[in-house]
Amino acid sequence: MTLPQMPNHYPSSTFDGEVPAAAPTTLLGALDAIGVSYDVSPEERASHGRDWWPLSIRDVYQGHVPHWPGVVVRPRSTDEVSKILRLASEQGVAVTAQGGRSGVEGGAVAPTGGVALDLTGLNRVITLDTTSGTVRVEAGLFGPELESYVGAHGWTVGHYPQSFDLATVGGWIACRGAGQYSNRYGKIEDIVRALTVVLANGDVIQLGGRAPRQAVGPDLLQLFVGSEGALGIITEATLVVHPKPTHEQRAAFGFDSFEEGLDACRRIMQRHARPAVLRLYDHAESERSFEAGLCVLIVLDEGDPSLVDATMTIVLEECFQATSLDEALVERWMSHRNDVSALASLWEHGVVVDTIEVAGSWAALAPMRRHVIGALESLEDMLVVSAHQSHAYSDGACLYFTFAGRPTGDPTAFYRRTWDEATAVVLASGGALSHHHGVGRNRARFVPAALASAYPLLVALKAQLDPLNILNPGVLGIGGDPW
Repeated sequence: MTLPQMPNHYPSSTFDGEVPAAAPTTLLGALDAIGVSYDVSPEERASHGRDWWPLSIRDVYQGHVPHWPGVVVRPRSTDEVSKILRLASEQGVAVTAQGGRSGVEGGAVAPTGGVALDLTGLNRVITLDTTSGTVRVEAGLFGPELESYVGAHGWTVGHYPQSFDLATVGGWIACRGAGQYSNRYGKIEDIVRALTVVLANGDVIQLGGRAPRQAVGPDLLQLFVGSEGALGIITEATLVVHPKPTHEQRAAFGFDSFEEGLDACRRIMQRHARPAVLRLYDHAESERSFEAGLCVLIVLDEGDPSLVDATMTIVLEECFQATSLDEALVERWMSHRNDVSALASLWEHGVVVDTIEVAGSWAALAPMRRHVIGALESLEDMLVVSAHQSHAYSDGACLYFTFAGRPTGDPTAFYRRTWDEATAVVLASGGALSHHHGVGRNRARFVPAALASAYPLLVALKAQLDPLNILNPGVLGIGGDPW
């Protein structure tokens, strides 16, 4: 299988400094002894020292490698992952699990001298249960390969993140991801039914898989959903699948204000309509993406015709006061929804740009949006701040902010201050630190405040499951210094 390529690459064999030595021969010799494939070439080590964190984009363009993992290891089975972690524990070497490295928070950045554990060799579909509606797969399988396999049998997982072409199943689960059709199919924590996880000492554990629900104490499976490789390494997963949709409807509306559109989304969701796509854009994003002077709401639903018809009837009833727009706007979104090509170009031309996705209750969303945008627009050198609502529930939704600035000083300092200002407002508003991008290294410093009194429990879990702090140290704000 040809692996997907990152959207930008280091200049060919060109790095801005001396290449540090690879992992010590004691580690490499031990890897040889257990028969695991690895690579210590500068090109592979540099590539696996980054993910799609925007700061990495600038580094790649400049040929700068801030983190040089000592070795890139490519296991082909859960057993090999177990052997690698047992070896890493014995030698006290940090291990960073990696899939497509499409995360945008720095969570898959392997530290200098550590092991970059490339799981893309675990790429099999193990079983498809067409009676129960589940599929069991290895964690390194990419989204397009998974959908192609289940689609050929008349099914879909329905999980389509923006990084669909670049991300793996394990990455979806490790970062608690959301697909663009999550209103219909759920976030990944709603989709996953079983996991195989390798702990830091090499122990292999099986979680879930017996039934859709069970009452046997706390749900230990969910402990590893969103754990970002800091508590264990996911090697297999069982996911829910759905019959491929036979019917689809689309619609688009315009609202005079973002608040009016939010209220319509709330009413739709609280009437238990679940259109697969329900995305509302503020004036700035509506003008930029749709050339519209109103706040655009795009709606798409798919599935059984009776359910789709009922859902869209509710949508029409709750948007009756809005301006009806050409449903071709939905197709415009569809055709560009996974395009991130502009991101690298902007960073390469000195524009600091990123997205900040958070979540909050319906009561909190409108003031949160105003206050975040106000705080960021007040920053010196900020060019534009905008927002849209991308994933909705009966009690709240995800807000997705985009900012761009051209700092006259240090770009990293500007970037960090922007995140500090936005996060302070979100947490003060009662919002969630992240909705689906996760924490990684970028947000690690905010986790103690975000979890508050529960933070010591996370620290205790890390100490119990990974006492040597070898698994992705620092990610999630545990086991190492945050960025």
